[in-house]
Amino acid sequence: MKRICILTTSFFLMLTLSLQGQTRQDSLEIKQAALDYIESQHQLKPEQFERSAHPRMVKRTFWTHKKTGKEYLRETFTDAMTLLAETYNAEGDKFPENPKKEVIILDVYDKTASVKLIADAWIDYMHIVKLNGKWQIVNVLWQFNDSEDH
Repeated sequence: MKRICILTTSFFLMLTLSLQGQTRQDSLEIKQAALDYIESQHQLKPEQFERSAHPRMVKRTFWTHKKTGKEYLRETFTDAMTLLAETYNAEGDKFPENPKKEVIILDVYDKTASVKLIADAWIDYMHIVKLNGKWQIVNVLWQFNDSEDH
């Protein structure tokens, strides 16, 4: 009886995954979008960032006002991130020689995915969507490993 339950559960899990439409290729492309996002900053390649992000992407974090100490939501958009990818590591001193870039796919459902990117000094939670056959980042919520750095 236990074996039948396990087999039945496995069957329904596989059926659910197949109905959602996720493939191994989707997983690879989702991971690549997250890697393009971070590697574009490592290597000063704005075109790599543009490949990963939807033109209307929004990146958010909490920030602390220096004078009042009040926290607020800070937003960055695709155009500023493209410029960041072009300039941020210009001196080659913003990342270690072998930067950390661990991508964890948290969930995929049909044409949407949630991903966690663990970098050296921060983490990014991303929402990635498949539009016209291409996985692109639409939302990023990030914070430094040490929230006091905000």
